[in-house]
Amino acid sequence: MHRKIGYWLVSSLAIAVLTLSGCTLQAATDNEPGASTSPPVAQVQPDSNLPKLSGMATVVMTVKGAPITIEVNGDKAPITSGNFVDLVDRQFYDGISFHRVVDDFVAQGGDPNSKDPNTPTSRLGTGGFVDPDTGNPRDIPLEITPEGEDTPIYGQTFQSARVNAQPELTHKRGAVAMARSNLPNSASSQFYFALVDLEMLDGSYAVFGYVTDGMDVVDQIQQGDRIDSATVTQGLENLQR
Repeated sequence: MHRKIGYWLVSSLAIAVLTLSGCTLQAATDNEPGASTSPPVAQVQPDSNLPKLSGMATVVMTVKGAPITIEVNGDKAPITSGNFVDLVDRQFYDGISFHRVVDDFVAQGGDPNSKDPNTPTSRLGTGGFVDPDTGNPRDIPLEITPEGEDTPIYGQTFQSARVNAQPELTHKRGAVAMARSNLPNSASSQFYFALVDLEMLDGSYAVFGYVTDGMDVVDQIQQGDRIDSATVTQGLENLQR
C-alpha cells in the first residue's frame, strides 16, 4: 500500500520552509507564555500492540563503511524507541538512503521507497513501514515526555497540549528523532539526525536517542548516501513486541 504522506520539518528560526520530503508541514512554534495555567486536552491512547522498549538499547548504523553509535532511550520514549529498535532488528533500514539532507539542519532517511534507485524523486519521503504479517502500515503516535515527568504525552505537541516545559529529550546536536507529516500520529520509519541544536523543534517532534560516537560520520552524510547496515548491539532483550 503506497503511503501518500510527506514527512518533513519546518525551521521557524529561519522563517522558511525546509521540506525534507515532497510535501509541506505546519511550523514548529514556541509554547505560548503562561500556557501552563490551562489544563491539557485529552490525550491519544497509544496502541498496546506497538513494540515498546523498556530501558536502553544501543544501535550501530554503518554509512559508507563508517559506524555511527546511537543510544536509544526507551525510558523516556518507549514506543518511539521500540519502533526504531524493532525496525533495526528486522534489518529494515539496510540499503535505505538519506533522501534529504539540509546543511546545518538535519539528515533524514528511513523511506523504504529509496531502496529502489529507480524510484522517482517525487516519491522519496512518502514511504513508511508496512508490517509483512498484516499488510498494514505501522504508524506510531507523537510521544514526548516533559522534563521531570515519568509519563509521555501522546498524540499532541506541547503547544496543543498547553505544556510549558522542555522535553526530557531535546533536539541538541546529535539527537535522533522521528519525522512525520503535519498529522501528529503519522511517524512510521523515517528518522533524522539533528546536525545542530534545533530548539525550535522541541515539543513538536519526538526525540528518542542520541549519537554517542560517529558524529563526524553523520556530518559527512550526503543526500543519496545509503545505510549499509544497522544492528542492535545492546539492549535487544529490553524490546517487547
